Amino acid sequence: MPAAEKGPRARTRRLMLETATRLMQAGVTPSVSEVAEAAEVSRATAYRYFPSQAALVQAVVDEGLGPILTWKSASTDPERRVAELFATAMPRIEAFEATFKAALKLSLDQWAQRQAGTLGTEPAFKRGHRVDLLKDAIAPLKGQLKPRQFKRLAQALSMMFGVEVLIVLKDIWGLESRDMMSVADWAAGALVRAAIAESEAKAGGVSTSPKTEMS
Repeated sequence: MPAAEKGPRARTRRLMLETATRLMQAGVTPSVSEVAEAAEVSRATAYRYFPSQAALVQAVVDEGLGPILTWKSASTDPERRVAELFATAMPRIEAFEATFKAALKLSLDQWAQRQAGTLGTEPAFKRGHRVDLLKDAIAPLKGQLKPRQFKRLAQALSMMFGVEVLIVLKDIWGLESRDMMSVADWAAGALVRAAIAESEAKAGGVSTSPKTEMS
């Protein structure tokens, strides 16, 4: 921790983060003022640490992500790397499910306000850690896939990674955690294998596009 963040300032910031996390784990997307009140910190002090709701929620999300943000793999096999990332990330995301759903709610609320022209000067809450994480997971394929194919694979994998997967597979399909993870792992592996197979087929001059057969 930097020297400037030691002592009372660090403790106050930690108190606010812990309070905001508790509120978000309860399903609330709190404002800076609400966290200040719950933590018994003055609003002026609170806004010095977190000048906006977006900044506060981002800090809580980063705290919840924890080891996911520093994930690394020693493997050179892209499918294994993706599986390792999912094994690290998804249980943690599920443990902080309410926090990430509250953050998603803020993102959706801001989108609605932006569409209505009522967002004002509130900074946008930005999401996107999964972009870098997934690109890192499939990094061994950079020399094999064309840039467009590499980006498309990362984009496709992003649909199977994050709190949205829990919403679809647990809330909509009613799956238990183990089954949810099994589906996510299967889909992610299938996407990686499909991208590799397509690349190899094109390199060998084999078309992967469906053809209409004439009798």
